[in-house]
Amino acid sequence: MPLLKITTNKALDQDLVGELLKQASAEVAQILGKPERYVMISFEHNPQMLFAGSEEVLAYLELKSIGLPDDRTKQISHALCQLMERQLAVPAERIYIEFSAAERHHWGWNASTF
Repeated sequence: MPLLKITTNKALDQDLVGELLKQASAEVAQILGKPERYVMISFEHNPQMLFAGSEEVLAYLELKSIGLPDDRTKQISHALCQLMERQLAVPAERIYIEFSAAERHHWGWNASTF
């Protein structure tokens, strides 16, 4: 049920993308206290991105989950920024994160909903 979309203007080879996906999946599961078997990670390279008037390396993340804890978004933001700094060398000040809580009946899976 958690979905983390990562969009960046930094090009990565496939081995590094695979490592990023695995690391992000494990960390999102741990951060949210959800089973990793439900975590989905998406990575998109988009070289046509600009932030603060600059084409320097940047990342835009979207984290959507059922039961996203409103009182922990600051902590989650910190953890995700650390992940991006460690895996992509994107400074925290060049990262935006959009948080979105989903209703169970608005999240489909396995021919049903949660």
